[in-house]
Amino acid sequence: MKVCIIALQRSLNCFKLACFRLRCFVGGAVGGAVGWLLASGLVFRSVIACFLPPGFDEAYYFLYAQHLDWSYFDHPLAVAFSTGMGLWLTGIVSPFTLRLGALGLFTASLWLLYRTGCWLFGDRAGWLSAVVASLSPLFLLTFGTLSAPDNALIFCWTLTLYLGAREFFPDYEGPYKPTSRIAWLGLTVGLACLSKYHGVLLGLGLVGFCGFSRWRALRSRWMLLSVFLFGLCWVPILYWNAQHDWISFRFQLGDRFALASGASVFSALTEYSLTNLLGVSLAEIGFLFPTIGLPLWWVTLTAFRTTQRQRAQVQFVLWTGLPTALGFTLIGGLTHIYPAWPAPGLWCLTLLLGQAAMRWPKPRVRRWLQGTGLLVGTLLLFALTHITLGTLQKPGQYALFGGFVAPQQDPSTALIDVMALRRQLSELEAFGEAIATTDFVLTHEFWLSGYVAMALPPLVDLPVSAFTEDPRGHAFWFSPPDWIGKNALFLSLADFDQSVVVDEIFPYFQSVTLIDTVDIKRGNAVTETFYLYRAHRMIKPYPYPY
Repeated sequence: MKVCIIALQRSLNCFKLACFRLRCFVGGAVGGAVGWLLASGLVFRSVIACFLPPGFDEAYYFLYAQHLDWSYFDHPLAVAFSTGMGLWLTGIVSPFTLRLGALGLFTASLWLLYRTGCWLFGDRAGWLSAVVASLSPLFLLTFGTLSAPDNALIFCWTLTLYLGAREFFPDYEGPYKPTSRIAWLGLTVGLACLSKYHGVLLGLGLVGFCGFSRWRALRSRWMLLSVFLFGLCWVPILYWNAQHDWISFRFQLGDRFALASGASVFSALTEYSLTNLLGVSLAEIGFLFPTIGLPLWWVTLTAFRTTQRQRAQVQFVLWTGLPTALGFTLIGGLTHIYPAWPAPGLWCLTLLLGQAAMRWPKPRVRRWLQGTGLLVGTLLLFALTHITLGTLQKPGQYALFGGFVAPQQDPSTALIDVMALRRQLSELEAFGEAIATTDFVLTHEFWLSGYVAMALPPLVDLPVSAFTEDPRGHAFWFSPPDWIGKNALFLSLADFDQSVVVDEIFPYFQSVTLIDTVDIKRGNAVTETFYLYRAHRMIKPYPYPY
């Protein structure tokens, strides 16, 4: 724990130094500052990546890396590679190695954003855009720290922006002439779709921009090659879905937006709520951070009054960012959305904020960025110390002022410390005896299986699945009939009624008996309890819903 505290203190000092150095860089030579910005941001995010327990989705994506396929139930294939990158390179399963791909891709994305801003609006605008994107919690966590499909998506998205800026705004005078970059744009948009289906919106935005401002690109001979490369990227997605009754498309376009009444989102327009829209908008500004979110939306909404000299550049940014940012925000008035959904569009719009800030007084910009950096850095590190040490937990060994919230009411305890679970399992004699006669490991939630799978290596190498009505990828990775006559180790959380979860799997085994319990502690207080059961001889296959 002392090492953890020292690392967090050093990271905070590093981040404060980064904010102080903005005084020197914000109006001066920005070229050398970019490398320092990327490096300091990488250090800060690496500390978070090292100590923050994996989230539900991250643990689930760990299973993607273990079951490589052409595509998946929830997302296309890129997330399997961005998640598995660090695991395969190091051979170590930990929260940090799980996030190595996110750390590297975001650093590259920031550099591409900087270069795009430089090309469109000038060096200082590019620099300010990169600084803003580095400071926003929504971007540095969603894109830059946590393992998710958004890691590869934002890299491909920003690469598309950069290529588009170079293509549509060349460094020569005269009429626009399409070049081979049109073909490369088809490839990068296709790769964005291989990361997340959001990539389709990027492609539509580019087509819209070309239709209004660069129509020659749509009639270019390079467009045929662009369409071919784009379609080629869709082959893995279409191939997998064709084999599985188009389940991913049905989930993303219909089932995912099912309302409590059973009606789909597309048939419930009369239920649109302005109150929900306001709540989503305020939450979005909060995730961006108010000192970034408010000026970003103000600059975006006033961008239509741009002078003629840079009107085309502003339109390019608006076409590639605003449909995604505004579209998903408006959907928030109809159904629940995740903060990551509008984030790629908001990422694009930081270019407009950088352009606007370039014209603001330098002392004002300096105070704005320094204040934002100090607040964001301090709040994130304080939150990290609580999540890892329980500084607000009551009771807790590291609690401040005796603590304030009990573990049972603390939502941060939902993040399971897989390293602690691994240690506890390795020290549990009953686990060692049970695993020797176990053929596969089982849980009752698709995300819980991800946590368990991360905790098992290098102790055992067994398949980990989930028997649940919402199995996601588990319904395709394994065939339950293959396990007839075999034994399972079943793990459940104390958060669930044990009699209920046991009754749900009992019909599929000859017997289910409790082996032992495992307590996960934070600050010397129990925050989570695992129940371990022996499920003896599977007698019939579990019927997955799809």
